Amino acid sequence: MAIPRLLICALTGLTLVGCTLPAVKPASPPVPTGHRDSHRNGSGTGRPFSITAVDRFNEPWAMTFLPGADHLLITERGGALLLRDQALGKTITVTGTPAVAHAGQGGLGDVIPGPNYATDKVIYLSWAENAEGGTRAVVGRAVLETDGTTARLTGLNPIWQQTPATTGSGHFGHRLAISPDGAHLFVSSGDRQKFDPAQDLGSTLGKVLRLNLDGTPAAGNPFAERGLPTSEIWSYGHRNPLGLAFDPAGNLWDSEMGPRGGDEVNLIQPGRNYGWPQASNGSHYDGRDIPDHQPGDGFEAPGASWNPSISPGSLINYRGSRFPQWRGDAFVGALSGEALIRIDLEGTTATKAEQWDLGQPIREVEEAPDGTLWLLEDANSGRLLHLT
Repeated sequence: MAIPRLLICALTGLTLVGCTLPAVKPASPPVPTGHRDSHRNGSGTGRPFSITAVDRFNEPWAMTFLPGADHLLITERGGALLLRDQALGKTITVTGTPAVAHAGQGGLGDVIPGPNYATDKVIYLSWAENAEGGTRAVVGRAVLETDGTTARLTGLNPIWQQTPATTGSGHFGHRLAISPDGAHLFVSSGDRQKFDPAQDLGSTLGKVLRLNLDGTPAAGNPFAERGLPTSEIWSYGHRNPLGLAFDPAGNLWDSEMGPRGGDEVNLIQPGRNYGWPQASNGSHYDGRDIPDHQPGDGFEAPGASWNPSISPGSLINYRGSRFPQWRGDAFVGALSGEALIRIDLEGTTATKAEQWDLGQPIREVEEAPDGTLWLLEDANSGRLLHLT
């Protein structure tokens, strides 16, 4: 007798993207650089953009544009960090990367430039590592040295570790964001599929952390007087936050996967409790109910939520001029939803807007310096897509 996939997830804790992906489709055929994905472009689809596939990667997870150059850093979950010269279409492997625990959802994670990258070439990156007691997410910083033909990380130094390390290979979170004033590093930390630690202020599982740029707890955090690791915590009650971004007004937003339904976009505020696992607009994989968010329940309700799941894998806030009608709005890459989704942000209010079906799980969304959008498809295709 076939066992339902969701029941397997509930019994084993194994996930791909929160146990919400449909059966994996065959990968698309190789795409030459510059190929226009004509059956999915803007023509005749109602989409205000065209899509060009420009490259393909192996289990891509994150990307970031480097200031002052037409260069794109891309992480692959297996542990590779790649530097792509956008003008030449040439990619080189960055050496000096950390060893990663590549299993389940674990591996090399996010990458962002530091606030002073133009002068110090410092980048921040995250990964999953093996540790006593299981695995954990780690954040490190290093200097990126490149001469155009080679690239390497020097002085790689882990500055933050998820507490505690635990068994399993899911819900690491480990998205990164720098505050608008350049003074603080924010880190998302998943609940590692352990549920209750998200409510435990003695753990950094299921939290958003606010750190100094060297990884130490930032002054003024809501539980600073309690000592480590509690003094790192900015907000708590999160499940699997895989997107983290500031809007132009300085508000911090996250996107996170709910259980069976209940995916969320949240306005992140200091000291607030976002409810997991005591409140969710979804339900457990085995069908057990979870109380919905309700006024007065003591938990912060999501700004926007989805049921059934769309599995948000990333989040950005759009600042550019190529799509001026979207300036200040958020974009989510949907994994099981296989879509690009726009969230209309008005002050501290989030409203679901357009959802464009793209036919493949979208792991990452990023805005280029010229205001165009770039997407990474997830592992079963792995294409780098350019939206204009």
